[in-house]
Amino acid sequence: MGRGKIAIRRIDNSTSRQVTFSKRRNGLLKKAKELSILCDAEVGLIVFSSTGKLYDYSSTSMKSVIERYNKQKEEQHQLMNPDSEVKFWQTEAATLRQQLQYLQESHRQLMGEGLSGLGIKELQNLENQLEISLKGVRMKKDHILTNEIKELHQKGNLVHQENVELHKKMDLVQKENAELLKKVYEARSTNEENAATNLSRTIRNGFDLHAPISLQLSQPQPQYSEPAAKVMKLGYSLELIMYTALTRTAQYAPMLSFLKSCHEPVKTYDRAAMCGIL
Repeated sequence: MGRGKIAIRRIDNSTSRQVTFSKRRNGLLKKAKELSILCDAEVGLIVFSSTGKLYDYSSTSMKSVIERYNKQKEEQHQLMNPDSEVKFWQTEAATLRQQLQYLQESHRQLMGEGLSGLGIKELQNLENQLEISLKGVRMKKDHILTNEIKELHQKGNLVHQENVELHKKMDLVQKENAELLKKVYEARSTNEENAATNLSRTIRNGFDLHAPISLQLSQPQPQYSEPAAKVMKLGYSLELIMYTALTRTAQYAPMLSFLKSCHEPVKTYDRAAMCGIL
């Protein structure tokens, strides 16, 4: 069962009242301490028991807390009076003007102006302030430069890795190209060998080199007859084909000698007849 709700009223029994006071006092002091720590508040707590005993807690000093309380109380009381409020704001304005004048003078001194009225001690303090400021500026600058250098190194490493990858890809492409060229050359060589073989077979089938050559002299015919012109044209064509084929193939050298012998000063149709055409 949950705890019942306690009525907020004076406890008649003195013993129960004292026990309750002791428990709740400790809880109140604990809460005051937690409030000062968690919220960075200046806390002052004063408790008098029913027997007249004093219990207090202060986050700083009880005297300073009480003085601050009294001063704040007086200021609030003065603000309730219009004349006092005007005087308060005049005082605040004068204080702000003095602070502004001091800051302007300090700024001129930091810029190297208005130093005529300063003594050795003031100048030494000003120098120390400038050195501290300069040291802070240099540290900030070095920090920024260090970060930029790290970023540049990282970018340089990334670019280097990309270059390495590109070089690998280029090498792979070059190898593939070399393999393709090799295959093309091999295919071309195979085609040339096949063409040479086919040509040799064609020549062997068209011309029996080992067959005996029989030459027959044809009967003389008129020089300008139509059959003679056809024979002459056919002889020239056959001579050109055989000469070309035999020039490319070294094994047909004997035929070459034979064709050269056909260039003797005889009539064309007689040469064709000697070659077995007629």
